[in-house]
Amino acid sequence: MKKTSLVLPSMLAVAALGLSACGAAPEESASGEGSDFKACIVSDAGGWDDQSFNQSTYDGLQAAIEAHGIEHAEAQSQSDSDFGPNVDAMVQQGCNLTIGAGFLLEDALQTAAEANPDLHFGLVDSAFSDAEGAPVELENGKPLLFNTAEASYLAGYLAAGMTETGTVATFGGIQIPSVAIFMDGFADGVAKYNEDKGADVKLLGWDKEAQSGSFSGDFENQGQGKTLTEQFIAQGADIIMPVAGPVGLGAAAAASEHDGTKIIWVDSDGYNTTEYGSLILTSVLKEIATAVETTVTESVEGNWSAEPYVGTLENGGVGLSEYHDFAGEVPEELNSEIEALKQQIIDGDITIDTPNAP
Repeated sequence: MKKTSLVLPSMLAVAALGLSACGAAPEESASGEGSDFKACIVSDAGGWDDQSFNQSTYDGLQAAIEAHGIEHAEAQSQSDSDFGPNVDAMVQQGCNLTIGAGFLLEDALQTAAEANPDLHFGLVDSAFSDAEGAPVELENGKPLLFNTAEASYLAGYLAAGMTETGTVATFGGIQIPSVAIFMDGFADGVAKYNEDKGADVKLLGWDKEAQSGSFSGDFENQGQGKTLTEQFIAQGADIIMPVAGPVGLGAAAAASEHDGTKIIWVDSDGYNTTEYGSLILTSVLKEIATAVETTVTESVEGNWSAEPYVGTLENGGVGLSEYHDFAGEVPEELNSEIEALKQQIIDGDITIDTPNAP
C-alpha cells in the first residue's frame, strides 16, 4: 500500500480511543439494510464546517440518513495523526460503510479495507494505490473521483473574459492531484480565451506545463491564504481561485479589502456556504454530497460496486454554479461561449488533458 508521511498519534489520542489503526471489526458488524445498517464518515483536518469537501461529505451522509433511516457515526480529524485512529474507531463501532473525506485518508482507509474485507469503504478525491503509487483495486473500496478540470476550464474562460486588469490567479492548499486538477483546467480555460480572442490575459500562481505554482501548505491556515491573495492583488490580479478548502476564506477576506476583486470558489457554491457571496463570481462545483449519498444507498440496498465514481460535466458530477450577484455583469456573449464550450466538452470535441485526471 502507498504510504504517506503520517505522524504517530499521541498517547492521549491512543488512550482516548483505545484502538489501533488496523483493528478488525467486531463480529456482529455484518452488512444489513435500513435501521440495521450503519454508515460512517471521517473528516480531513478541515472539519465538517469547512464550506468545502468535508462539509459536502457530511451533507451527503445526512441525505442518506434521511432517505434510509440508517444508523450513523462520524469522526472529525484535527490533524493527520487522527486519521488512523478515527477510521479504526468507525470499524470498531460496527460501521458497514466508512467514507473518508479526502486524499489524505487514503492510507488509513486502505489499511482498514484490507483488514476488513466484509465491510465497505469509500474514499473522496483519491483512488487506492500500492507503494509505488500504482492504482490498486479493492473489492470493498470505492474511489469517489471528480474530473474538475472540465468545470474549472469553464471558470478559467469566464475569469479571462471578466478580468478588468488582464491578470487572474489561482493557488492550492497542498499539491495533490485533487487540487492541481482544478488549476490545470483553470489554466487551460484562460489559454483558450486568449487563443479565441487574441487576448493576453496573464495567469499567476500556476504553470501547468511545469506542474508548479503557489500553495498555502495546508487546508487550515487562512492567514496564509490571505497573504498569497494579497501578493496576487499587488501583482494586478483581480480574480482569484483558491483551491484550498477553508484557506480560501483567507483569500476572500483579502479580496474584500480591495474594490473590484472577485473570488471563484471551489467544491461547494460559495455564495451559499460562505459570508463572501457578494465577492464570488462563480463556484466550480464538485457534487461530493450526491456521490456520497449514492454510495451509501448502493451499500444499503445491496448494490455495492467498487467501480470508481467519476463526476463529469456530462453526468452532473461537476459544474459551474450560477453567477448570482454577477449575473447581470457577465456579458451574454461570454455566457453563450461558456455554454458552447461546456457542450463541446460533454460531446468529446474538447478534452482537457491533465496528468491529474482521475
